Amino acid sequence: MVAPKKGKNASAQSKPGRSLALILIAIVALTGGMFASGHTTPRLGIDLAGGTSITLRAVPEAGQESAINKTNMDTAVEIMNRRVNGLGVSEAEVQTQGDRNIIVNIPKGTNSKEARQQVGTTAKLYFRPVLATELSGANATGTPSASETGGASDKATDKATDKATDGDKATDGDKASGTPSDSASASATSQGRAASDALKADPSPSATSSDGASPSPSASASGDDAAKLQQQYAALDCTDKNARAKAGDGAKPSEQTVACGQNSQGQWQKYILGAAAVDGTEVDEAEAVYNTQTAAGWTVTMKFTDKGSKKFADITGKLAQNQSPQNQFAIVLDNEVVSDPYVSQALTGGNAEISGSFDQEEAQSLANMLSYGALPLTFKEDSVTTVTAALGGEQLKAGLIAGAIGLALVVLYLLFYYRGLSFIAVCSLLVSAGLTYVIMSLLGPTIGFALNLPAVCGAIVAIGITADSFIVYFERVRDEIREGRTLRPAVERAWPRARRTILVSDFVSFLAAAVLFVVTVGKVQGFAFTLGLTTLLDVVVVFLFTKPLLTLMARRKFFASGHKWSGLDPKALGAKPPLRRTRRPSRPAAGPVDPKEA
Repeated sequence: MVAPKKGKNASAQSKPGRSLALILIAIVALTGGMFASGHTTPRLGIDLAGGTSITLRAVPEAGQESAINKTNMDTAVEIMNRRVNGLGVSEAEVQTQGDRNIIVNIPKGTNSKEARQQVGTTAKLYFRPVLATELSGANATGTPSASETGGASDKATDKATDKATDGDKATDGDKASGTPSDSASASATSQGRAASDALKADPSPSATSSDGASPSPSASASGDDAAKLQQQYAALDCTDKNARAKAGDGAKPSEQTVACGQNSQGQWQKYILGAAAVDGTEVDEAEAVYNTQTAAGWTVTMKFTDKGSKKFADITGKLAQNQSPQNQFAIVLDNEVVSDPYVSQALTGGNAEISGSFDQEEAQSLANMLSYGALPLTFKEDSVTTVTAALGGEQLKAGLIAGAIGLALVVLYLLFYYRGLSFIAVCSLLVSAGLTYVIMSLLGPTIGFALNLPAVCGAIVAIGITADSFIVYFERVRDEIREGRTLRPAVERAWPRARRTILVSDFVSFLAAAVLFVVTVGKVQGFAFTLGLTTLLDVVVVFLFTKPLLTLMARRKFFASGHKWSGLDPKALGAKPPLRRTRRPSRPAAGPVDPKEA
């Protein structure tokens, strides 16, 4: 009999209960987290649960029909895909149809309204100076003024608390524009701002005059244009959805315009905005970061292109000389103000930071808009339809039936061939299936993972990968018994060789899944993701459950004695007799030979 060597390894193998306790704690913790989150089932993809399908049609600028080409359409698809899917695996599908249409499929369970906004508001992004702003519609009280509020911000992006008075500009972030303002915090004394406080280098509509009159366009604009802009601003009611949609419609980037936006209290504000100073395409990168060096919390950092850096430095230098609200620039996405941060100094170097009372979701939303806000084409919604899951449900049912039949055949084979060992294999399969289910349920709300038909196929394929790991180990143990060893040392001696084989096999499977996930899109990614996840879980289950459980079972008489139903019967396996040492007979001492013996 060959016993395992004494030392660290032997000590670890003598306490398999630790590994079993560890995986049990992990299962309990994950299951508790699943119930605590309220998501006790995996989120289903559009082909299984239904959802929303949006058809977008590319519309080029006048006289630029050539802009509709494969390169621009592919760029648009990539931007929309990144905006809809964000950082996770939400299984939204974005793909071209024909030469000028894009189809966006949004599965049920995703915020379809928000996703439609993300897709539909990616046409144009501009940075425009704020010339005047006030509360709009039913939210407005008293006599509105150009500076009654510090500015607007999308509820999903800005919750600012910084205050601005007539003589004070808002404090900047670390190296950026000041924080977005709180609409209730601006001082009423700023109502007396005169036209001389308008943007110096770009004659523009002035702020409210000292008598409280409404702002009016500057003398630099033609009389007709100034009167038209004033009429639009006076008549604009941003609480009206149709009015918001038409605000600034048709205005060129080089022209002054009106726009709407929401402040941190959810109130609608209207704006007069100057000509676009920076185009959204000149934002090279935007990212939501948590500032640990100051008390700013979540902020949005921006990096501009070389051309954009110069423009941004020029406009911030001009804005910094003005008072609120004319020291603000509006980030305008499809004629809606999504943020209007203050500026107190020229921001050179091509980098900037927007700070305010952001939480993580709000900061990421604004960064997302800044990063992917400018598409090479304008897109119009041609149709929005609801997709049923009838066909996918039938396919899922058929797939699950096929998977159940296959699993049943695997279990029957294990029972027939491995007998008692099949108990360990089936328990391991159940643990693997349970972990897979719980993790998929948690990944839905965590990273937006949605289970679609290919993902189900990946999970079914993983059954074979997991069963293969058990078979490798069991066969190694049986080989050791065939060599004449008893069960307990056979279990320990077989493990190092089986472990290497299992790791190499799972590594190849995981590598294939990773490559497939990187180079593909849409539903195929769901298959690759599920295959990679279940492959990793196979390693965890084999190391922390299958091996320790077999070690414990080897101490039981049923397995250790080689019962014929244990699957480890030495006679049935054709085991060799155990090797035994025999003593050689000692030689007789040298001396005279007896003639009789000779």
